[in-house]
Amino acid sequence: MVDRIANVKEKLDSSIEDLCKVSGMFSKRPGKDFTRSRKLPFRKVISFMLAMEGGSLTNEMLKHFGCSINTASTSAFIQQRAKIDTNALVSLFDLFVSKTDSPKLYKGLRLIAADGSHIQIPTNPNHPASYFPGSNGQAPYNLFHLNAMYDLLQHTYLDASLCGAREAHERGTLCSMIDRSKIDNALLIADRGYESFNLMAHAQEKGWCFLIRIRDTGIFSALDLPETEEFDLFVDLSLTRKQTNEVKSLFLDRNHYRFIPASRTFDYLPKRNCKHEPAVFYKLPFRVVRFRITDNTYETVVTNLDVVEFPPDELKKLYNMRWGIETSFRELKYTVGLLHFHAKKVEYICQEVFARLIMYNFSELITSHVVISIVDSKYAYKANFSVAVHICRQFFLGNVSPPDVEALIQRHVSPVRPGRSSPRNMPAKHAVSFMYRVA
Repeated sequence: MVDRIANVKEKLDSSIEDLCKVSGMFSKRPGKDFTRSRKLPFRKVISFMLAMEGGSLTNEMLKHFGCSINTASTSAFIQQRAKIDTNALVSLFDLFVSKTDSPKLYKGLRLIAADGSHIQIPTNPNHPASYFPGSNGQAPYNLFHLNAMYDLLQHTYLDASLCGAREAHERGTLCSMIDRSKIDNALLIADRGYESFNLMAHAQEKGWCFLIRIRDTGIFSALDLPETEEFDLFVDLSLTRKQTNEVKSLFLDRNHYRFIPASRTFDYLPKRNCKHEPAVFYKLPFRVVRFRITDNTYETVVTNLDVVEFPPDELKKLYNMRWGIETSFRELKYTVGLLHFHAKKVEYICQEVFARLIMYNFSELITSHVVISIVDSKYAYKANFSVAVHICRQFFLGNVSPPDVEALIQRHVSPVRPGRSSPRNMPAKHAVSFMYRVA
């Protein structure tokens, strides 16, 4: 167990070392930046950004340097981080994911959830991609949108993309993530809003399975679906952009043929068809399954999973597991500290977002290796992730040894109460001023 915990830190350290070897690629002035001996070299700046918590920048610097009289100034840190390209932390995230990826399978498939989340940043009217002027007396605000793919069994982020909320295109971004993924066999689980023939086709071309919750009104509403409350219907759909009279007659069979207009994105059909050319069809087979959630609630999903191995009850169980990515967003924001930035400039905020993603993965990989065993108890127990993140940060800084990490995490646990729920409350959230941070 101790060896596994130490191995996670070794992999993060080696990822940082690999990044430092090519630091010139991520310096804004290669050959000039980070060439002189200073208190904050490239590696120190990267490590500091990974270890930052929610305090003010001055307090974070003092804590990092042990309140030494030789502590670097906040101005020095700001000047040094300004020399680092935004892609440095993105590349470090990818390096760490590649070194720590250890596939855990469910019936031979990686379970990958996809979702997005808004992140409020300090108000900046000069960044139109994220700026919202507000309405009805509401103050203006800025929002980033984080798109992510999350491993539901390993509890780590596999890929992430950040952009201004006004430029967010969740389906297109997810298609790009699918295309660049190196995973062979996976089940992609997504919520409403991701329903798209193009997304399903990208998953099919990758050799992935998909399980997507759909709306009653949307692209699937044109299908001839059973009028029963629950059903499991196989649909073998052929998509085309051709509209000759011969092809139009095929569209009467709505469960087998569908026209895709040129205005709608579909990457596996030509955007235009010459009149003399034959119609091009793209085959997209899938199941539309409707099942009961509560006495009066039903949900509909679309999937290409095998009907024998994955009956409706199994699909319900798998889709319920998607909630893991929702929980991870909550931990990422409120536990790891994604809502507490130490900058106002957009490029620096991007650095901190990916630094938090790395620290989340680091903490989850360590916490998941710790065995929690409490006998003669009413509840099962799990590690208190809020405490575990703090312990893992201290471990990363070299202040705690691997045996102590395990012992400390085992000491701070919380009960698991299955089925416990409460209504989601979404109050207005404003960025915390730099003058009012925790000590």
